[in-house]
Amino acid sequence: MPPPSDIVKVAIEWPGANAQLIEIDQKKPLIAIIREVCDGWSLPNPEHYTLRYADGTQLYITEKTRNEIKNGTILRLAISPNRAARQLLERIQSSCLDSRLDALKELAKLSADATFATEFINMEGIFILMLLVESGTNNLLDKFSFGEMLAFTLTAFLELMDHGIISWDMISTAFIKQIASYVNQTTVDASILQRSLAILESMVLNSQSLYKKVAEQITVGQLIAHLQVSNQEIQTYAIALINALFLKAPEDRRQSVLPSSEGEDSDLHLPLTEMSNVLAQKQLRSIILNHIIRGNRAIKTEMAHQLYVLQVLTFNLLEERMMTKMDPQDQSQRDIIFELRKIAFDAEYDPNSSSSLEKRKAMYARDYKMLGFMNHVNPAMDFTQTPPGMLALDNMLYLAKLHQDMYIRIVLENSSREDKHECPFGRSSIELTKMMCEILQVGELPNEGCNEYHPMFFTHDRAFEEFFCVCIQLLNKTWKEMRATSEDFNKVMQVVREQITRSLSTKPNSLDQFKNKVRCMSYSEILRLRQSERMSQDDFQSPPIIELREKIQPEVVELIKQQRLNRLCEGTSFRKVSNRRRQDKFWYCRLSLNHKVLHYGDLDENPQGEVAFESLQEKLPVADIKAVVTGKDCPHMREKSALKQNKEVQELAFSILHDPDEALNFIAPNKYEYCIWTDGLNALLGKEMTSELTKNDLDTLLSMELKLRLLDLENIQIPEAPPPIPKEPSSYDFVYHYG
Repeated sequence: MPPPSDIVKVAIEWPGANAQLIEIDQKKPLIAIIREVCDGWSLPNPEHYTLRYADGTQLYITEKTRNEIKNGTILRLAISPNRAARQLLERIQSSCLDSRLDALKELAKLSADATFATEFINMEGIFILMLLVESGTNNLLDKFSFGEMLAFTLTAFLELMDHGIISWDMISTAFIKQIASYVNQTTVDASILQRSLAILESMVLNSQSLYKKVAEQITVGQLIAHLQVSNQEIQTYAIALINALFLKAPEDRRQSVLPSSEGEDSDLHLPLTEMSNVLAQKQLRSIILNHIIRGNRAIKTEMAHQLYVLQVLTFNLLEERMMTKMDPQDQSQRDIIFELRKIAFDAEYDPNSSSSLEKRKAMYARDYKMLGFMNHVNPAMDFTQTPPGMLALDNMLYLAKLHQDMYIRIVLENSSREDKHECPFGRSSIELTKMMCEILQVGELPNEGCNEYHPMFFTHDRAFEEFFCVCIQLLNKTWKEMRATSEDFNKVMQVVREQITRSLSTKPNSLDQFKNKVRCMSYSEILRLRQSERMSQDDFQSPPIIELREKIQPEVVELIKQQRLNRLCEGTSFRKVSNRRRQDKFWYCRLSLNHKVLHYGDLDENPQGEVAFESLQEKLPVADIKAVVTGKDCPHMREKSALKQNKEVQELAFSILHDPDEALNFIAPNKYEYCIWTDGLNALLGKEMTSELTKNDLDTLLSMELKLRLLDLENIQIPEAPPPIPKEPSSYDFVYHYG
């Protein structure tokens, strides 16, 4: 008799028959179990059948996946993947439109299963789907049926390709043109448009040769038109395609990948440094600002991620200038420095002066010193460090030309100070540009799990330069507030970095709002914030306070634990992640109110609120949980190579290991949810909560509780040690006398 751990009790359904309640011996071959089930219903040819889950996934059960079957699972006897694929192939080529439509609906569902997908692709079914798409509406009279059929066809195609069984390079040019034609239409059905954008994005991300073909078919104007619709899903896919075209531009000569939407020559051969100008002409930035960022709807997570990616890739256009050293022998580059001097001091000197060469050199050296360059004789040498390279000089020239009054005021104001108190404009601009590149991560690839975009950078065509103009004023203001000297330069830059990052963290909606934020973020305010944070972290270190902290800490830890468990009871939606960058499938998990069972199950779409327990088909008793593992120790991080290489995804991964030798795998939507769930699961298992969120919450709550309890002792010195105990009296023979 097999051990209990090898026996799984399930129910198996078959249309028109009563369900069979059987015990599956996991040591027996699957075909033997299927034969027994077929015998129970007197079905011939058991080799033509297989088992599938009866839930929404309807996934096939194979020898590899059979260990995932749990007690109480409802299964369904179904025809084998091979026969199902063959029958569907015949039906989708039928002349009967109703039969074809039903077949495509079923195909769209089954294509998510890797076992079925392998069989269907081996029968060259993917090429049949491509031919259906390429044929268009020519052989169909019912355009409504065609639209519905096309939507299911594209869904099935995308699901099949997502398994990575067949290379994207096999896709025909005719298919690409047909898909692109749907994107280039303004009246196409939303479901067709959404799937077409997703297919083109996958083509670009998965094949360099297809990137070129897609770039030849898709126009800037049409993609921008899709950003002005009310459907945020379509807007998201449109931006995702733009980002993919940016991201996969050739490395040797990164070019503009978006051809013109009007009739003029193609923009395909523009260097990437000119792409910002092309996109500005097409009004991409202003349309995103007005129709998405400032729209009436809340920005969803995936849209926020795509805006962040676009922001990063746009700033990466500056990388070439950031890594370009100045050539001290290049006269055209030296002329830029001379122009900076001319704008600042032109009124003071006669350009027709007949002064000797030595006098002019001395005069220029003095002016370059007043401009704050390190090398007074040849300031071009100041721009040979990368980063920031020539990008710093670009910023300085932008300030001098576009904000001339501000530039002259900064230079002259500092030149009128004592030498030791002047803020060197040249050196400051170079270091500030370098700092800005570090803060905005210029030259780095976008992080997969990051959604931190800044609305203000979408409000101006030259956002980086305008950002510099605000920050250089801030630096000059902070220098004065700190009464800094040249020896304090690095200290001032540290304060300025803190002022910028703190102001950016508030997500100002415009550059003017950012300017107001940094204006309020004075040096004294920075000192106050530092002191406050230091008090929160390091204050109350005397022995009596430490003892009080230790006494109330268990209460605070218990409070945090209850909060974590309450959040697990509310539940969280998790996105299904595969080797594709993005999936639009979700599953939900929540803890029962008695903290004894985890309920989970697949969802058709991302829920807006809590999901009822009744809607979640699967259960996992907390008593069956063996351990919780994170990061690279998770089974799904070891199995999927693409996910394993993605550091951001790996940092959000955790798994529940449970009996019998199974795992429930998670990838949290963000770091906060990751901390909530890992803390909550550890609390369920009676283990310590070790996340950064718990440490921060513990510090914050302990500090608040301490301050509340010590309010009555404000401004009273707390002794380091308790007062001495007095000596015992010589006699205890005394009483109180009441008069």
